Amino acid sequence: MSTKDLREKSVDELKVVLDETQLTQFRLRMAKATGQLGKSHEVQVARKTIARIKTLLTEKLNAEKGNG
Repeated sequence: MSTKDLREKSVDELKVVLDETQLTQFRLRMAKATGQLGKSHEVQVARKTIARIKTLLTEKLNAEKGNG
């Protein structure tokens, strides 16, 4: 998911996407540990997506505090 798509989501939607991505990352790590993961770069992609989502959540929450 691109950053542009993530920016359009609300805080609640971002939290849902974060949970889904963290679950995906866990499954990928388990598959990698058991030798079943064919595309090892997917672990890194998931990790970076999680970082993007957390950054956007922080930005949105700080913006709400500034306006409220």
